Amino acid sequence: MSLSLNPACFFSLFIFSLFFLSLPGGTSSLPVVGITYTHDPRHDHDHDHDHDNDRTRPKYVVSTLRSLRLSAVRLPESDPSVVRDFSYSNISLLLNIPNSLIPAIASNRSNALRWLYHHVIPFYPRSKVSTISVGNDILDNSFDLADFLLPAMRNVHLGLRDLGIQKISVSTTFSFINIMMTSFPPSAAEFQEPASELLIKPLLQFLDDTNSSFLINLYPYNVYRLNSEIPIGFALFQQHPFNYRDDVTTGVRYRNLFDMMVDSLISAMAVAGHENIPVIVTETGWPSSGDASEIDASPAYAEMYINGLVSHLSSSLGTPLRREGVAEAYIYELFDRETRQGTESGRHWGIMYPNMTKKYNIAFSGSDTTGYWVEMAGGLFTIFALWLLQ
Repeated sequence: MSLSLNPACFFSLFIFSLFFLSLPGGTSSLPVVGITYTHDPRHDHDHDHDHDNDRTRPKYVVSTLRSLRLSAVRLPESDPSVVRDFSYSNISLLLNIPNSLIPAIASNRSNALRWLYHHVIPFYPRSKVSTISVGNDILDNSFDLADFLLPAMRNVHLGLRDLGIQKISVSTTFSFINIMMTSFPPSAAEFQEPASELLIKPLLQFLDDTNSSFLINLYPYNVYRLNSEIPIGFALFQQHPFNYRDDVTTGVRYRNLFDMMVDSLISAMAVAGHENIPVIVTETGWPSSGDASEIDASPAYAEMYINGLVSHLSSSLGTPLRREGVAEAYIYELFDRETRQGTESGRHWGIMYPNMTKKYNIAFSGSDTTGYWVEMAGGLFTIFALWLLQ
């Protein structure tokens, strides 16, 4: 017995299939997994540096990111030449305005426009800029900038609107450790004072009003080191029978430290009256090496953390308090920076060595299913076309 379909019937099924595939995923849509890429501009003017063999330069990096199937990059330095090199790559960019420019941008919108004309306008939309962070972790050692931060963010936002750009959001980046007063259990989480009342609450209102996201540097590694009672497996997404922590107030069970930290932030925002603002994790990772006191900075643990993070974000489980979880998460960082000043571990957060050799085997493709659905639609179209030609 054979089943035959007339062309009209088959075409109707084809259109229905495309419609089904085009339906939004709603809360099941997966977070975007990105990476932080820091370009060292000193190499551009270093005559002793071998430019042709420097594999960390942007022209090589774009192809590397494509091969890794990473669709988003955070640029802490936001060098205009680097932004340009991402033209037509379809890789989303999160740019950063240095802390040092915040007072000038706060004082006059023309200064915000000047930065935009230099870093965004010549390349947008060929370079896919999605978000601009005005400053990074100003509460760490620049609390004197707190009064300037929100006016600077408003001027950048209004500058973008003056230029007719609606799709680039404006925010700022905080560090989890520097803004949380009580973080565990998540149900008791609160922002630190006086920053909460003076800065964070007005900022949350701005993010709500402009449909922007809360940006946070979130390192389970640092929290684990500060809290000896946290098991290493809980920090590394390891699935063990007794590897959990309960929030006794809400009855919520946590299986990893990352979710616990994200939900602490979500609870603190809810206390401040803004529970629905999307969260973007701008930095997270695990070092592969450290000094004598950092015994847990190792390649094995770093690979466990990053693979665990990517797998968790690709699972569509979200967090206990937020079904959709974080909107985006940027791994820190693409390359080791062996010449960086500071601690030993500060040089070894990369997922690759500077010569482009991979340190770990990580599958990033699960964080972006768009290509899959496009391929499915293309396959259906091919089947339909071949059927018509029979």
